[in-house]
Amino acid sequence: MGDVNESAVKRKLGIPNWRNLSKDKVLKFAAAMPEMATEVRLKLIEQFPAFKDLGKADIDAVTEAHKSTLAANENSQNDFYKASQDQRDALQADLGRDDLSWAQREALHDRLDQNLRQVSEKDSENKQFLGAGMKMVAAAGAAALGLGVVFVGGKLAGASQDGSEESP
Repeated sequence: MGDVNESAVKRKLGIPNWRNLSKDKVLKFAAAMPEMATEVRLKLIEQFPAFKDLGKADIDAVTEAHKSTLAANENSQNDFYKASQDQRDALQADLGRDDLSWAQREALHDRLDQNLRQVSEKDSENKQFLGAGMKMVAAAGAAALGLGVVFVGGKLAGASQDGSEESP
């Protein structure tokens, strides 16, 4: 399938010229690289040397967004835990009163139990959120690594087909 030329690649990507290669089309471009002739592949890569920088910019953007999300999440968690602790403190103070009936004490204990369950549920929810965030960052990193492998693999394949590597 090494007979795919530059025009065919642009048609496949739906772009009139390489300036129209958007970030979302880079992955399609990388996937099409194995179908290209080595000369075409190298020629195309030379036309936009910022190929590597494009992937790095995406990773940087994902990383920054993830950091911002983690900071907002931490603030939200801290606010929730503070409010929960304030409620427990108030309930504990109420339980210290001598004028409460057994039913009132039981109701306060139930509210303490409910508060602790909510904290536990929030903790589990937060751990799932953080796990999903890590998966997203890992996927972005894997995509960047994949693009790098395609890029380097394309150059190496071109070099070996051109006979520029030394034979043993």
